[in-house]
Amino acid sequence: MTAALAISIFVLAYVLIATERIHRVAAALGGAALMAVAGIVDAHSALFAEETGVEWNVIFLLLGMMIIVSILKQTGLFQYLAIWAAKRARGRPYRLMVLLILLTALLSPVLDNVTTVLLVAPVTVLVCRRLGLPVAPYLIAEALASNIGGTATLIGDPPNIIIGARANLSFNDFLLNLAPIVVVLMAVFILLCRYLFRDTLRLRPEHPADLMDLDEREAITDPKRLVRCLVVLGMVVVAFGLHSVLHLEPSIIALLGAGAMVVVSDARPQEFLEEVEWPTLVFFMGLFILVGGLVRAGVIERLGEAAISAVGGDYVLAAAGLLFGSAVLGAFVDNIPYVATMAPIVQDLVEAAPDAEQGGALWWAFALGADLGGNATAVAASANVVVIGIAARNGEPISFWKFTKYGAVVTAVTVSLAWPYVWLRYFAFG
Repeated sequence: MTAALAISIFVLAYVLIATERIHRVAAALGGAALMAVAGIVDAHSALFAEETGVEWNVIFLLLGMMIIVSILKQTGLFQYLAIWAAKRARGRPYRLMVLLILLTALLSPVLDNVTTVLLVAPVTVLVCRRLGLPVAPYLIAEALASNIGGTATLIGDPPNIIIGARANLSFNDFLLNLAPIVVVLMAVFILLCRYLFRDTLRLRPEHPADLMDLDEREAITDPKRLVRCLVVLGMVVVAFGLHSVLHLEPSIIALLGAGAMVVVSDARPQEFLEEVEWPTLVFFMGLFILVGGLVRAGVIERLGEAAISAVGGDYVLAAAGLLFGSAVLGAFVDNIPYVATMAPIVQDLVEAAPDAEQGGALWWAFALGADLGGNATAVAASANVVVIGIAARNGEPISFWKFTKYGAVVTAVTVSLAWPYVWLRYFAFG
């Protein structure tokens, strides 16, 4: 009875989010409230429990990076990068999209996909407006690229951090096992974008001519302040890469970096707090509680156990099930709580594997499915939600279905290409 009620509430909230009959924040909070009223969650399970509560590390990581981005925006850095990127692309829409995708793909494995889109999205908005191009296709492409690129490393996508901790996998383990297929997927994605966004990639000749006369250096209003802020940003990036050595959560690093940047920039609270995407943070809180209700009711655990029972001792089938199943299930719930819930089940399956190679293959299939499945819908990954929030804030709203119609295609293509890689590397020639 409890499981059926939890599923009903989740489906209702999800339908409201997808159809946009009411604002997504109201839908998520309303669903969370219904979970509480129905007794499925309580204060402890919703706010403090590790497996079912709000993932505060994600919330405070977002908050810290939003403050950092807000302060950097005041230095003129994003205007500088926007003009530079547009001039390098010579105003050509597809060339500009490829440039921004590559920038996103290179940053995502080093930072993480959420931080990357927070940094790149403001640049994108500025350059698209300068060229008279629609903003939405570029922001969608960047969110999709960040999820693909972030798959390559331990810190590139939050689910990887959870998997790494559970499976005792290092930064180099992820790099050696997932980076090769990520490079292939990114190349395919760039080609796919030419087809997906073909109707919006049209050159407007009057804009590039005006653009080439601009001097990007004039956008920097206070060079000394910018240098101080970039030093802090560099320290944050290094700390992200060394977080396991420093024994600091990425959220703590982001908050420390935000505090340091406030100090070195002498920014006033009203200047940087007004740029924080508060609706996005609240939406995440509601979404975490909704998924926590499913976990608490045993819905996700039963799905996982049913999957394990179905595959039996066939580890090729188990890897395929984890890859494709995670992509499908992760499309409907944020992949962070999904991975946190499924990781213990996968660990049990790995420990029963006949050899370490096949057991390891299950972790990589799980990571690929969860990370790539994050592209499937607008709420499947943190980066997607952040991009939609930035778009709405800048008067360029992206609907649930507008994002999903592109994301679903990209997920289907990338997951389908990931399976031959898993099978060939770990089973056929493993």
